[in-house]
Parts: sequence; C-alpha cells; structure tokens
Amino acid sequence: MKLISQLLIALVALEHLYILYMEMFAWETLGKKTFKTLAPELFKPTKSLAANQGLYNGFLAAGLIWTFFISDTIWQTNIAVFFLSCVIIAGLYGAYSASKRIFFVQALPAIAALFFTLLATSY
Repeated sequence: MKLISQLLIALVALEHLYILYMEMFAWETLGKKTFKTLAPELFKPTKSLAANQGLYNGFLAAGLIWTFFISDTIWQTNIAVFFLSCVIIAGLYGAYSASKRIFFVQALPAIAALFFTLLATSY
C-alpha cells in the first residue's frame, strides 16, 4: 500500500509541476492547446494571472515532493494528507467553476493518492 501511495503522490506532484510549467512559461502555447474553450486573444492579457496560478501549483507539487524527504511516518502522512486535500479542493472547485474534466484530471488522482495514503497508515 505504501508503494502505491508514494507512486500516486509522485504522479500528482508531477502533474502539478507540468501545470506550473504550462501556466508560468507556456501559457500562450500549451495553454491554448489545453484550454480550447478560451478565446485565443485572452491568453496574452491573462499571462500574469496564469503565472500566478502556476506558482500555486508549484507550491502544491513542492509540498507533495517534500513528503518523500520526511523520515517521521506520522508527519509524512500528515503533510501528504494536507497537500492532497488542497489538490482535491482545488480540483473540485475547478470542476464546479471551470470544467468537469478538471475533476478527473486533478481531483480524482489526488483522491486515489489520499485513499492509499490513509490505507497505508492503517497497517
């Protein structure tokens, strides 16, 4: 269970590093390909807003990556639960406010990681 938990946490962290890259550095290229419902002329004026969002995604990734360097199992679990919960909440809000697809791309992997993280601590 611990290995599955760590693999899923790593997957969620990598996803958020990708989002950081897209929103901070490739908003006008990858952003256009990803967010096809936005008008193309909106990407240039919203570049700084997207970069700010990207930074927050980077913090989420950093928190999840941090869990791999914490030796105390209880603290490792607590930090993982906190950051996975943040990702889940962001994914739920994104699904509600922007696109249902965000639930499946962002929230669902974090829910699976949280499930296996909690399952791994019960042994």
